[in-house]
Amino acid sequence: MGSYSDCTSDLDEELPVFDFLSQVPQSSTKKADHADLDGCDEEEVACVFTSVKGKSTAHVMMISSDSDDDAPYVPLALRLKHKQDNVITASSSAVTNGTDAELCLTSNLSSSRQPRTVSNRVSEEAASLPPKSLSITETSPAKRKPAKRTAEEIQSSREEALRRKRAREDQQKDKGVLRQEQERQKAERKALAEAAKALRPEECIKHMVVAVDPALLQLEGGGTLLASVQALGCSCAIEKQPIPRSVSWMRRTPCAQTEEAVCEPEAHVVMQMTVDDLITLINNYIQEERLGRSDSGPSLTSWVQERQRRHPGKTLSLVVIDLEKYFRSNKSQSQKRFREAVTGEEQGGGKAKKRRKNGGAEVLPQVSRVEVEEAVVHLQLHTGVAVCFLSTWKDFSDHITMTTKAVAEAPFKREREQTGFSFYLESEWAGGQKVDKAGKGLLQVWKRQIQQLNRVSTDMASAILAAYPSPRLLQKAYNLCKSDREKISLLSDLLIRRGEGVTSTTRRVGPELSKRLFLLMNCRDPEQTLDSTV
Repeated sequence: MGSYSDCTSDLDEELPVFDFLSQVPQSSTKKADHADLDGCDEEEVACVFTSVKGKSTAHVMMISSDSDDDAPYVPLALRLKHKQDNVITASSSAVTNGTDAELCLTSNLSSSRQPRTVSNRVSEEAASLPPKSLSITETSPAKRKPAKRTAEEIQSSREEALRRKRAREDQQKDKGVLRQEQERQKAERKALAEAAKALRPEECIKHMVVAVDPALLQLEGGGTLLASVQALGCSCAIEKQPIPRSVSWMRRTPCAQTEEAVCEPEAHVVMQMTVDDLITLINNYIQEERLGRSDSGPSLTSWVQERQRRHPGKTLSLVVIDLEKYFRSNKSQSQKRFREAVTGEEQGGGKAKKRRKNGGAEVLPQVSRVEVEEAVVHLQLHTGVAVCFLSTWKDFSDHITMTTKAVAEAPFKREREQTGFSFYLESEWAGGQKVDKAGKGLLQVWKRQIQQLNRVSTDMASAILAAYPSPRLLQKAYNLCKSDREKISLLSDLLIRRGEGVTSTTRRVGPELSKRLFLLMNCRDPEQTLDSTV
């Protein structure tokens, strides 16, 4: 009894409380379930083990009270392993894991407060079991084998797969084509934007290429010409030209396909013609036109026409340098012959020789200024080719520079001048007349309508405007007239004042303008001209 009292007194003592035990609220409720197992028999212990939380487990062995503690101990897990034959499912294992955790926690709490009993041992061994040993068996239904497909089904499935594959390939191809088309359009838009930018006056000169014939550089002013072109800021190419001693132009244009600039030739060509060639061609023209000789050789006009036939699409212009030197030479020769004729030193009856040899050079025929101008006018009328006469090679270099700028800016100027009207509009007329909501500006609109008539000045329009400030007032005046003759002459006697003060003058509008304004206000035929007789 003493030992029992000691045991009970020990049980009544207040045990220490740990922090990790306070986190499990189930210990307080399950303490009574395991405290009274000392006086229970074997059947009660088995019932406690089999019914935990109201969940029953199958195939649980009964623990006998006759077992000796000295006998070799076999764990309960090994003994139950031989009895477990069913298949474990995922859902039952989850439930068993939760039950095992509760059993283990309950057994630990019970062992900390009371001596180890048979129930504690059973709880410990049950907690040490693997999850599958206490799981509830759930049998899954047997899987059915798929039925064998027929040849037609296999063939149809293959065809369907091929159709889908072709559809995917076609879709990818369409996407690729669309992407390429978008990239091409983007490149074209970029090329168009760059081409439009290249036509601006401040940018166009940078995209020009001046092609110079090598024979032109070998002359006296070849170096000056090359320096002037390079100072302009454009590119220079020394290439043999179809027309000798000529200068042509090319424009670099961006290309969308190659992403590089493509040189497009321009139509303008400037040719430097020597004085000897010009005088010879003009002399042939004189012989053909005045004397009717056809064997004298090509004239200036026929020679240019032959060049135009060989090079169609080219706009040719000629430049002659230092023609005055030829006229000065002719003048000195004429004076010399006059002196020789006067002194009698000339032999041959005063007849001048057309040609003589002087160091291997031939004397040019005599051509006057009037004959040169006549030949040049004939050339321009029949071929449209102009001839420019310059004094020095420096002037020729400046002429090439100005022509380069003109050729570079020509597309921009042509595009700017393209308007929707076939006639020229002045700036003040193109802007129109602004009229506000109060009607201010209507008087000027009526004045401009009158001034649209031919041969109507500002003073004449002002005189009509002073008498009839609006078209409605003029129309009312026409309606008050009794005959058409009176209507036509309604505005004839209106005075037009010019100037101010003493120098001012007056005159009348006249019947002509009065008639035209009457036709403008009353005529119903849109095809009738205002200058026609009524």
